[in-house]
Amino acid sequence: MGELYGVSLAAEMRFPSWLSLPPKLPGLFLVATLVPVAALVWLGWHLLEQDRALENQRILERLEVGTDLIAAAIDRRIAEMQDRLSTPATALLSADLPADALTVRLGAHSLDAYPPGRLLFSPQVTPVPQAPEDAFAEGELQEFRNRDYAGAAAVFRRLARSGDPLVRAGALVRLARNLRRAGRFEEALAVYEELSGFGAVPAGEDPSELVGRHARCALLYQLGKQEDFLSPARQLHHDLLAGRWCLTGASYRFYTAEVEKWLGDRAVRPSDLEERMALAGAVDSLWQDRSVILGGTERQRGVRSVWIRDRLFLMVWSRSPGGLTALVAGPHYLASEWNDIWAGRRIGLSLIDGEGHSSIVQAPADGKPQVVRPAADTGLPWTLRVINIGAGSADAAQSAARRRILIAGLALMALAILACGYFTARAAAREMDVARLQSDFVSAVSHEFRTPLTSMRHLTELLEGGIVSSEERKQKIYCVLARETRRLHRLVESLLNFGRMEAGKFPYQSEELDAAALVREVTAEFQSEGDGSSCSMELALPEDQALTIHGDREALGRALWNLLDNSVKYSPEGCTVHVELAREGNCAAIRVKDRGMGIPAAEQKEIFKKFVRGSSSRSSSAKGAGIGLAMVQHIVQAHKGTVSVESRSGQGSTFTILLPAECTAADPPKAGEGKP
Repeated sequence: MGELYGVSLAAEMRFPSWLSLPPKLPGLFLVATLVPVAALVWLGWHLLEQDRALENQRILERLEVGTDLIAAAIDRRIAEMQDRLSTPATALLSADLPADALTVRLGAHSLDAYPPGRLLFSPQVTPVPQAPEDAFAEGELQEFRNRDYAGAAAVFRRLARSGDPLVRAGALVRLARNLRRAGRFEEALAVYEELSGFGAVPAGEDPSELVGRHARCALLYQLGKQEDFLSPARQLHHDLLAGRWCLTGASYRFYTAEVEKWLGDRAVRPSDLEERMALAGAVDSLWQDRSVILGGTERQRGVRSVWIRDRLFLMVWSRSPGGLTALVAGPHYLASEWNDIWAGRRIGLSLIDGEGHSSIVQAPADGKPQVVRPAADTGLPWTLRVINIGAGSADAAQSAARRRILIAGLALMALAILACGYFTARAAAREMDVARLQSDFVSAVSHEFRTPLTSMRHLTELLEGGIVSSEERKQKIYCVLARETRRLHRLVESLLNFGRMEAGKFPYQSEELDAAALVREVTAEFQSEGDGSSCSMELALPEDQALTIHGDREALGRALWNLLDNSVKYSPEGCTVHVELAREGNCAAIRVKDRGMGIPAAEQKEIFKKFVRGSSSRSSSAKGAGIGLAMVQHIVQAHKGTVSVESRSGQGSTFTILLPAECTAADPPKAGEGKP
């Protein structure tokens, strides 16, 4: 019985076969699968959102408690500071404070800062003593009215020998000024040098030492004496930054700006200069409010926050009959001294004053959970903003594990639904494919049976009606009836044998066979039956050795017959089918080659499956039931061999059967043996 190779129907048993299902079935599959999956996704999303909401709620509760504790701790620290400030021998006066903090004692007209030298400038707390107003009248008359600089210089030189230090200092300042105007620069430099030795004696509003050194540097800079100017200018700049003189803010900024202008890029500013400038500004702000604090309108203790030069300063004071003791502290002090209050709480803290200025910002908000406590609620000089900056490792691990379990559970459920839907649809598709294949098989077998039966009925009717009278014609009819009977018998036997092979109950009768004789006999029988009459057969058998195989003669003959039948069906009229027997290792290789339609590469893996009929059968209208090649594979495997195919579309096919064999020297060929 013939086999139809080509596997379009087998290929359809993969994904494309789903497209051949009834239209309602894929739709029902999608509804039954995607609706539960979508419901799971929706449920999972809401569960995760609820979990996040609960976690945020727990974070907010933790922040609420933490904010209250922080506010209480800060208030307690401020109270402790005030207690220490109210003690005459306060420890804060000798404490190693950061660069942006100091302690001050304020009286009605006095200000003392600790540690000494940290305050760059201070308010004018005491009146500066001045020389008598008319002491320099004579010299100034010569200088400004008569423009007699030499005469004025003589007057001021005489006054420079006065016994009053204030008069001497003022006279030296004026003497040097007139010498400069008179063009006597070397003498002016010497006078400024002398003035620098007067120390803290006021020369006007500022110390004589500072006035003399500044004026001398200015004159050297004007004269272009860089070698003589650079060293004293640098030393002056260093002393100004070290807070050597008690200056007002205006004076300090004037002298500092002058020297830095002269030095340009050579001016070296310490890294903490901005902090010390801001600290001095904070002390000046406290001094401006001293009358309110000391006048009794404020409480005995107090706390205030001020914003100076982009820095937030805390001022804590305690008042006593002798004056006011205060701590002025910047952000570095607060961050270092109060860090233990919020350390380990996994929060970011901001102190915000009444104008919206913020300090000690440890983390930006960026949409993170936060709690705000207004100053009115805490009694502190700031609004507290506490920001969550992350859960602890244990909390984070617990939350992550909980979400992973939830997501994994939902994913497993979704996969289970999809898998069930997939396997259900696949089973349904396969069942429908099997039903369709069986229907095609029944149709093909019916056609195969009908063809010989129709011929037999027609010929029988001719004989029965006595229409054929010639003995010669009757003999031909008998021959045709015999051939069709044998064909019908082979068809029935093939179906029965295939069923037994599928069930594993076929009774193979193993015997020792000559492979060459088997191939020769089956090929000759195939041609004599007329099945291969449209094509010629060409045999290629080994002449120098005999290949002996063990197996069932009838079964192996049936396998070779099916391959020959396929080659003839799918080859054009007048073609040649090549049958070859050769040795390959320890095996006998039987090859059947044709030059027919060929088999597409995508279909070659499926051609040995039962009931498979594909594109070649439809295009050529070839007959077949779809079990021939499946039977070949069953038979060959039962004999511990293999069957394979090599083919290209339009270039023919080669089927190869490999069977275990024994090789011996061949007997000389008998007369008459050769090609059939």
